Amino acid sequence: MKTSPATTPPETAGARATAAHRSSPRRVVVVGNGMVGHELVRRLVAADVGHRIVVFGDEPRPAYDRVRLSSYVATRDVTALALAEPEVYEHPDVQLRSASRVVAIDRDRQVVRTDQGADEAYDELVLATGSRPFVPPVGDGDGPGCHVYRTIEDLDDLVASVASGARRGVVIGGGLLGLEAAEALRTLGLHTTVVEFAPHLMPAQLDAPAAAALRRHVEALGIEVRTEHATKRVVRAADGRPRALEFADGTTLDTDVVVYSAGIRPRDELARDCGLPVGERGGVLVDRTCRTEDPHVWAVGEVAAVDGVTHGLVGPGYAQARVVAARLAGGDGEVPDADLSTKLKLLGVDVASFGDAKATTPAARCVVVDDPVAAVHQKLVVDDDGRLLGGILVGDADAYAVLHQFHLGGEPLPAAPITLLQPAAGDAAPALGPAALPDSCTVCTCSNVTKGEVRAATAGGRITTLAQLKAATNVGTGCGSCATLCQRLMEHELEAAGIEVDRSLCEHFPHTRQELFDIVRTRRVRTFAELLDGWGTGSGCATCKPAVASMLATLWNEHVLDAAHAPLQDTNDRYLANLQRDGTYSVVPRVPAGEITPRQLIVLGEVATEFDLYTKITGGQRVDLFGARLDQLPSIWQRLIDAGFESGHAYGKALRTVKSCVGTAWCRYGVQDSTALAVQLELRYRGLRSPHKLKSAVSGCSRECAEAQSKDFGVIATEKGWNLYVCGNGGMRPRHADLLAEDLDTPTLVRVLDRFLMFYVRTADKLERTSTWFERREGGMEELRAILLDDSLGICDELEAAMADHVASYTDEWAATLADPQKVARFRHFVNDDTPDPDLAYVRERGQRRPVFDHERELLPVLATSGTGRSDGQVGG
Repeated sequence: MKTSPATTPPETAGARATAAHRSSPRRVVVVGNGMVGHELVRRLVAADVGHRIVVFGDEPRPAYDRVRLSSYVATRDVTALALAEPEVYEHPDVQLRSASRVVAIDRDRQVVRTDQGADEAYDELVLATGSRPFVPPVGDGDGPGCHVYRTIEDLDDLVASVASGARRGVVIGGGLLGLEAAEALRTLGLHTTVVEFAPHLMPAQLDAPAAAALRRHVEALGIEVRTEHATKRVVRAADGRPRALEFADGTTLDTDVVVYSAGIRPRDELARDCGLPVGERGGVLVDRTCRTEDPHVWAVGEVAAVDGVTHGLVGPGYAQARVVAARLAGGDGEVPDADLSTKLKLLGVDVASFGDAKATTPAARCVVVDDPVAAVHQKLVVDDDGRLLGGILVGDADAYAVLHQFHLGGEPLPAAPITLLQPAAGDAAPALGPAALPDSCTVCTCSNVTKGEVRAATAGGRITTLAQLKAATNVGTGCGSCATLCQRLMEHELEAAGIEVDRSLCEHFPHTRQELFDIVRTRRVRTFAELLDGWGTGSGCATCKPAVASMLATLWNEHVLDAAHAPLQDTNDRYLANLQRDGTYSVVPRVPAGEITPRQLIVLGEVATEFDLYTKITGGQRVDLFGARLDQLPSIWQRLIDAGFESGHAYGKALRTVKSCVGTAWCRYGVQDSTALAVQLELRYRGLRSPHKLKSAVSGCSRECAEAQSKDFGVIATEKGWNLYVCGNGGMRPRHADLLAEDLDTPTLVRVLDRFLMFYVRTADKLERTSTWFERREGGMEELRAILLDDSLGICDELEAAMADHVASYTDEWAATLADPQKVARFRHFVNDDTPDPDLAYVRERGQRRPVFDHERELLPVLATSGTGRSDGQVGG
């Protein structure tokens, strides 16, 4: 049957429209306004062949970036999900009809009907209806507290459900989207569990060892994982809300919210109803041109079954949109084999899978690097000719962009596979940069842009920034995973052509950070205004002001709230405390090496009690006091200073902590007094402003209880002295530090550290960690040893003198602020009124208060904030 249902009247406005449009420009109707539908419209407009384009979308807004949907939970900002060229819907040939659903297709009359009863005629019809979440057959699984995870409205419903008092949430499905949903629940403050039917997470993309590494990362975040669990039913409480999940093995799991993320199903009902063939597993059957058996009907994206196969990734959908747009503009082309590669950051963990990741190709061979301690798993699959068939990268996916291109291009790898993942100690990494790629490599699969096209775009220096490259070629405007590679490629091409790459600090200073640092140092510039007047233009910006403020503080150590410096500071530096999400601040006093007297502990407890501050022990052996209002900060500081504390600089890009074990003082394994050295180092380098925050640790023996090798600089005791490690970091991309020197005595160790820290703060880029600064240097550790130990540049005396000046000029910023009434006057919420911020509200959780989330705010009375001590109007139970 090729006609629409009998609900279509024989003579309608649609029929009249059909007759009327025959003499008009060709009319293209696009059903569906997701990411692929948007890409199709964008391509059609760019083709500029005069089509009239009508787009129908179910949702009440234009297409948005569904790949980054989870970010909406934290921000509630739909505009942040905007796709490339949102202005395309303002084009005079484009008409977007949001919140309008097409319910029927009359192929004989070439008309679609909407849920409002309107008819729209077409010359060409493109189905881009996407897919819907699959909800597994779970008993009592459809009702209050059970959600899917697909649209903005789905997330709004989920947030509202959590606001009703939920504390525990379960995600059914441990795939890509399931882990995204788990992160959303965690962000909403729920104890979260992921339930997966398969033996491991992400079964479609990862093998068991890679999934095990991912699981370690996920569980380290506090998210529980249960694999090989089949959900039988949702157990509901008397009020109808979920109380628990019951599994097929009879066990149960308490939960208040359930989120289904168990796959998708194509939305192909329109095609089925009008008689178009569908695939065996759903989806509208199309050929390699994306055309159905009806020559005027096409399908793209998750609803399209190309040769019978549907795909749930945006990349293949974009490729289909390009082909259809080209053909509707009179061109040709067919969709290539789908690239099912995946590269995402899930829960802060890099995860990439591409090609034959599970090595199913006959005679495929695998090279594997597996570090269960760091939870890093990397695997490359190669054939007999050294070509890369596929791979998996978990925990460290920096090499993905280039490896992926070698896979797509089918070129033999330029070096032994193991060296691409793990260069031998002391060896430079093999040449695996942009220069190694052939021009035919597709560097952006979403927009189908090759390296050759990027080279052509940058030829002659017409393009010098990533933003310009995106605008010219659309690279990085889809999933965004290629942006870093494309920037490196652009800079490489510019430098190869003898064109200087602009690495200026910002538009106001035509100098790098290192150049500006040298100017400030050698010309003895003391203020931002002086620097701007002599070496810059304009009035400065949010990039250069804090960067220059950091340089001035490093070199001259003047108080950051002095009149000349205060306007340059970021919010945290401006108020010498850490701004939290509700507008209050956290206060972190310095506790050198974690050593604290019982009396000081009592004072911290008294202050926290008096001001009702949420209290938490940090990973760096300090106590964090949350929830201080701006007007309360001076009073809190005074109490802490009276007890012998000072600012811990938790707010600044400065030295944070020198963590320590107890060493020989208490430990039976210790070989040196690690606590004493940690106290000495923390007091010596306190307040040192740097391009990025600095962390350190000292371990009293090789057991490494202080985890010194994950710090910017770390010290480990030996029988002969101290081993010094540098340029490590924890956080999102952990890096083990490298050994700089062995068996140093304490004075020598301090002298080398003085040199290292001063050399780093002078030569690093803005916001550059020691780890990335080190990796950027061409000479590696040998060069660093030559500079810092052998004085190859002849600057060691100068570096040591600079550090001596810093140590001699240190003052506690809290105490200096309290000593100046004009600085204290800054600490009030309203400029002309001492009234505290009235827009604060809290709930009690685990015996302490926390700020409400936005979705909870409307359910709660507003907190009364009068007085300077304990708040009286807290709510919640």
